[in-house]
Amino acid sequence: MIDNYLRESNPVIIEYSHLADRYDTKWSFYIQATTQETLARFKLRSNVRVLDIGCGTGALLQQIASNYPQAQLFGIDPVAEMLAIARQKLPAKAELKQAWAEALPFDSEQFDVVVSCNMFHYIRQPVIALQEMHRVLRSNGQLIITDWCDDFWTTRLCDRLLRVFNRAHYKTYRQQELQQLLVDAGYTDVRIEGYKINWMWGLMTAKTVKSSA
Repeated sequence: MIDNYLRESNPVIIEYSHLADRYDTKWSFYIQATTQETLARFKLRSNVRVLDIGCGTGALLQQIASNYPQAQLFGIDPVAEMLAIARQKLPAKAELKQAWAEALPFDSEQFDVVVSCNMFHYIRQPVIALQEMHRVLRSNGQLIITDWCDDFWTTRLCDRLLRVFNRAHYKTYRQQELQQLLVDAGYTDVRIEGYKINWMWGLMTAKTVKSSA
């Protein structure tokens, strides 16, 4: 659980606790496009255990539940108000926890797939978060991360503005930077694809597999 001090002081929690009830409407195109692009880049077995890091209002998990009804769904997010909306969308069996990416509340080697969409630019300790994702993955488990890509000038400009005017935002990365972060966290054979969903939003999806011991 997130303690009261962090609720009152953390800029991510402050921003998204107030935005939660209108988040899906305000960002509908962005959510739909990024969710579809992420899902188009990996396939699941029917009964896999999937963990969504920064699941927000549950858009990605909702699509996974629709496409793979036998999948076991898990999600973490630091914002209770976002999780409350996600619970309304998802099957009752989905397990959602209030937590940070840098300290996942799960035992090691629990998941076949760890996925994150539109969240990585908020993480203050990216290598620690990636190491946590590595820890909870089973051998040969997949990690998929979709986030903004600084190789596109529009995204780079947005990043610079947000660093000045939005305390919740932390940093966006170029493809080479994200690849190095993943290597530093223990991943090998990292593949990253950059693309745009409209004239403004430049994204990338990174895919890698936890090698067997």
